[in-house]
Formats: sequence, structure tokens, C-alpha cells
Amino acid sequence: MLTGGCHCGAVRYEADGEPFERALCHCELCRKTTGAPAVAWFAVREADLAMSGEPVRYASSDHAERTFCGRCGTQITFKDAAYGDRIDITTASLDDPDAAPPVEQIWVRSRIGWMADAHTLPDDLARRPIEV
Repeated sequence: MLTGGCHCGAVRYEADGEPFERALCHCELCRKTTGAPAVAWFAVREADLAMSGEPVRYASSDHAERTFCGRCGTQITFKDAAYGDRIDITTASLDDPDAAPPVEQIWVRSRIGWMADAHTLPDDLARRPIEV
């Protein structure tokens, strides 16, 4: 059982069953709806997902819908009508994101140029304290 939810706790979920896809998505829609350079997702059957709270639904295209927490804005799911009973869940919204790490990257042709070298950036946090 994978559990997670939004930042403020108003929306929670449980995903039963084994995820059958785990990917880091570089598509423009994912970037624009999250404000992040890429989004990690895992997929389960819609029947295996139980949500509590009242997520806001947003039609991000003519065939896909995303859900967000209406209070804090955390994106939780992506559902494309073409994918049948599959629903994607944002990996970083898991209580333990290491429980379903990405195993592939998708929409790489849409990747922001500097993301290809992001792994080479220095880790400043290891060398200096965080300023508040």
C-alpha cells in the first residue's frame, strides 16, 4: 500500500496494488501545471486508488484531467481518457517517495535544456548552512 497526500493534509490517498509505470516526465503540460522542471509519476489502476478530502479537478487538455488540493495547490493525479482505467499519481506526494522511484524518463524531447546536466550542479547545501 502506497500512501500520500498534499502539503497541507487536506487531501490524502492510498494506492493499492503494484505501480505498473514509474517515470520522470518532461512534457510541457506537466512543467506548466506544477512549476517544476520535471514531474515524477507512478501509475495504478483507478480502482486501486482511494482518496479522502476534496481535490479540485482541472481539465488540462481536451482529453486529460488533473487533481489538486484546493487549499495548498499540490497536484495529486493525472488522468488521460486514452489510458482507460490507469491513473497517474505524483511521486513526490507520497509519504515515502523512495517507495516508487522513477525507472525511466518520458517526453525527453521536451526536456528543458539545462535539465540534461542538472546532476552535475554542485551541492551547496553540503558546504554551507541554510539561511532562513
